[in-house]
Amino acid sequence: MRIDAHHHLWDLTRRDQPWLDGAWAEPIRRSYALPDLVPHLAAHAVDATVLVQSSASYAETADLLAVAAGDGPVRGVVGWADLTDPGLAGVLAALPAGLVGIRHQVQDEPDPDWLTRPDVLRGLGAVAGAGLVYDLLVTPRELPAALAAVRALPELAFVLDHAAKPAVARGDWQPWAAGIADLARLPNVSCKLSGLVTEADWAAWRPPQILPYARHVLDAFGPERVLFGSDWPVCTLAAGYADVVALAEAATGHLTAAERSAVFGETAGRVYRVAAG
Repeated sequence: MRIDAHHHLWDLTRRDQPWLDGAWAEPIRRSYALPDLVPHLAAHAVDATVLVQSSASYAETADLLAVAAGDGPVRGVVGWADLTDPGLAGVLAALPAGLVGIRHQVQDEPDPDWLTRPDVLRGLGAVAGAGLVYDLLVTPRELPAALAAVRALPELAFVLDHAAKPAVARGDWQPWAAGIADLARLPNVSCKLSGLVTEADWAAWRPPQILPYARHVLDAFGPERVLFGSDWPVCTLAAGYADVVALAEAATGHLTAAERSAVFGETAGRVYRVAAG
């Protein structure tokens, strides 16, 4: 079973995506629906997916859950919720089936320690109480706060998105690599092998520039805590779906067949509690 543990869909006729601001986003500033993705999944024998929020909106989360309720490949949704809401537990309890996790664009918060605020930690506790996963969308700047949050909530399963977005284009290694190693020592956090192509030079990246970052993630977390994600359609700023799959296959080429199966599906199935059918 192959699972793409991280992709997006959005409909600009229903709501704006404020992050798609600036000339850089022009290539992907359009709507993306599930039929746009399905041919890529079929071409690479991907059986199921996890659909991830892209705006801070309960309305978007409801739309994504409606997609997951259909007959397509989406088996779970990582939606958005206001972690600072004292009534978050009730909000989460009222959301439809299909929600497997919560995410917030922590990387956009002015405060690098946002994740350690008492109201945010309380909200993360509500996520744990609801039996959901929390996806960490952070950069190296927020890694220390992410580490503190993971330590404070051992009962909550965390998933680190996009390997915390190392600055591949600049060739930066530290303090990112140390931060990854520190997080990987905590058993309640996994990491997505996703999003690295868009941290590289979009026009000129080559696999040898990215593979050391991917392999550091694999070495630190082990295949049983690494999940493949395409980050489609954001990845298309730098690479096609096939290129992203090929890069992940190159990064995992030294692993056993069982270990590759973990990265490409079994880890996601266990962490998010989703299945192909």
